[in-house]
Amino acid sequence: MEISPEKLEWREAYKLLVGSILPRPIAFVSTMDENGIANAAPFSFFTAIGADPMLICFSPMRRGTDGAKKDTLVNIEKTDQFVINIVSEGMAEQMNDCAIEFAADIDEIEEVGFTKEPSMKVAVPRIKESHIHLECELYQVLHFGDKPGAGSLVIGKVVHIHVNGELLNKGRIETAKLKPVGRMAGNVFTDPLAKTFELIRKKEKW
Repeated sequence: MEISPEKLEWREAYKLLVGSILPRPIAFVSTMDENGIANAAPFSFFTAIGADPMLICFSPMRRGTDGAKKDTLVNIEKTDQFVINIVSEGMAEQMNDCAIEFAADIDEIEEVGFTKEPSMKVAVPRIKESHIHLECELYQVLHFGDKPGAGSLVIGKVVHIHVNGELLNKGRIETAKLKPVGRMAGNVFTDPLAKTFELIRKKEKW
């Protein structure tokens, strides 16, 4: 089957993207507005860019109903700060509850029963239940349209990292202890450790 993206309605294109690019890690992003009200929302278009400088990025899509920016993006553009809270299995359900479109004056972190903790280098609170927090300052934001289905690319410079010490082994994070959660299509999530295999990278060409 051959498909031309320009002939698709944006929801159809979205379904093809999320059904093809998977599993996807989840950026559980906490932000704060100018009045000090915290916000938390999950985004599964998320990855690392580089280690020096340490940059990460995630993509918040425009609201599907009216094309408006989501609260997370609005807050970041106003404060230049955010925190990525890595999602582990034990916090998945509450994380998913934060995907509800609450009013802008509702503190999602408190609303779903998470615990706020102060960050070290940014004013935005981190979520205590997460085992890894990446405190970020906005490095760059790029916008790609303003209609429903359009997206922005938020690039953050990591300025501080919190890691639960029980996860570390000689400087490496033990994935089995982190128990990360990934996103599939629709309402399906995944435990990426359910079945794993190892491939050794070859040092020479064939």
